Amino acid sequence: MNPQLPPVAPEVAAAAVEALTSRLRKKLDAAIETYAAAPVTVEGAVRRVRCGEDAEVVLAPGPSGAVTDAEQAVCSCLLAPRCLHRAAVLGACPVADAEAAVAEEVESPERNTVDADVDVPGVDTVAAPQAGPTDAQLAAARSLWAAGAAVLAAGVPAAGAVAQAEVLRASHTARLAGLHRAEAAALRVVRGVRGARSRHDGHRLADLVAALRELLLTTSLLAAADPAPALVGTARRAYRPEGSLRVHGVCREPVISATGYGGVVTHLIADDGRWFTVADVKPGGVARARGAATATVALGSGSLDHAGLSRGGLLISGATLSSDGRLGAGKGVRATPLSGLSWTSGPLAALFARPLAEAVAARLGNVPVSDPEEAERTDGELIGCDLVIVGVVDHQLLAQELTPGRPETDGLLIRLLPSNGHPDLAHTANLRRLAARPGLRLRVVGRLDPDRAATLRPLAVGPVPDESTATLRLPTEWLGHADLGYDRIEGIHLPPADALSETPGFLSVPPDPVAEAPLWRLRRLVEVAVSGGRRAAAEPARDGDRAGAVVTLRRAGFRTAADLSHALASEADRRGRDVFGRTEEADPDGYARAWLAAAVYLAGTERALVRATWQPSDTI
Repeated sequence: MNPQLPPVAPEVAAAAVEALTSRLRKKLDAAIETYAAAPVTVEGAVRRVRCGEDAEVVLAPGPSGAVTDAEQAVCSCLLAPRCLHRAAVLGACPVADAEAAVAEEVESPERNTVDADVDVPGVDTVAAPQAGPTDAQLAAARSLWAAGAAVLAAGVPAAGAVAQAEVLRASHTARLAGLHRAEAAALRVVRGVRGARSRHDGHRLADLVAALRELLLTTSLLAAADPAPALVGTARRAYRPEGSLRVHGVCREPVISATGYGGVVTHLIADDGRWFTVADVKPGGVARARGAATATVALGSGSLDHAGLSRGGLLISGATLSSDGRLGAGKGVRATPLSGLSWTSGPLAALFARPLAEAVAARLGNVPVSDPEEAERTDGELIGCDLVIVGVVDHQLLAQELTPGRPETDGLLIRLLPSNGHPDLAHTANLRRLAARPGLRLRVVGRLDPDRAATLRPLAVGPVPDESTATLRLPTEWLGHADLGYDRIEGIHLPPADALSETPGFLSVPPDPVAEAPLWRLRRLVEVAVSGGRRAAAEPARDGDRAGAVVTLRRAGFRTAADLSHALASEADRRGRDVFGRTEEADPDGYARAWLAAAVYLAGTERALVRATWQPSDTI
């Protein structure tokens, strides 16, 4: 994907591929790779891509910043619009979220087009009340299941533009049928496949596995007429009235989405402890994320920017709110700036009064494949704690929880990782600076990493109260905390090394049951099935499990994992024969069901292991 190109609605990209002849479809993947690297001419909102001497593709996005209509993508060649140039350029564009099309269809002063995969305020959700899936929804779910199963069987190398177009077409049908949860999962799958094929720096195979698991699980339950409303999901359209609110700034977070959007999200907390967010997210990627750090907040008189809001507050009348805490900025909203609260008073102080184990238990549900909308809401609720830096061990930054009335050595030992590793943001550099001061005490606000053992991703840090020498010394204008994505911590902000007491020290990183348990053998098979396709997943069955994965899992007590691993490999290698003895096409449904069973079991077991790592040793 080329980040200079605008996002494109799924149905527009899918229709461009479907219009090609079979001969041109064979050339599409190579053409996308070529045009993704081609220079882009920017003329305001218009983007031009030169495709040889006689062809130029012009993209003219709508008000949302996305190409949502076929007429907004034009090629100058004689075969247009059914030409390879146009389809390839559209294939090189990021995939737009469905909200882009909705935003241009629904006229509202408080709409905000964003990527559904990032924690940014968009438009609120409107429920789709019904007793169960309709006939149209059943048909859409089966079509989306078939497209997802085909991608799984093909694997990343073979899931080219044509296979992706099938998923995009089916996702559009799902949106028309009101299957919003399945549609969102399908778009994440396409983005993940594209990221893997282009070897994008931000791509994680685990994210693609999770997206494919969510897609197949949701569509399989819908196709079986499961009446659970959460499977249908909701469509974001408008904010609901909330009345008056008093909110206090906690921190701001840079946002870079997979669809080319960038900006900032400021996290707020109300007097009653509820979390809210205000964002400024638009097309632009990392440059937009950096520039939005001091952008004016689109609430109230316009005299407050995000830097000031993260250290201040707002008294809002006529507030509008989405179901996940996103504040709207409609014409009827009025907001008055307030003086900020320190992290030692009011609801901010309560944020740090709860032990880590309790805070994490409230956020790590028992079901890892629960409603993603609920997961999005809880993900916006940050965690606060007081820590002492232990140091870097085996390239991991370790810190220990400080609990009043208990020795430091009794505190929970956790890992700290950058919230965003992009080199143009300050997260990584700031953590390195903190790691250079073992014994440093600091107050941290961050986000739980649900996929790693006892891992927190800090968003902001501040000094620990009642510590005069062994904590941070931040500038007065920072008002008590540093936003790790924007503010850069320097040596002058740290206490001298001789003012810090010695930490207990650790010769090695504590065991990571998620990474070190024999369960990794099943994880590797599940991931290989996605990255390499059905043939790669069949290797253990073909060589008689020479690596001993099934035997090792069974001996370690993971009997279900052993059975699922064997079933997946066997189903991947299964081939039928017709009456003439010729090999038949493999059954994609049976293989997808075997993979899905293994993936769901794996996610549930790993979530239980992660929960265990957040419990103090004396409670395990």
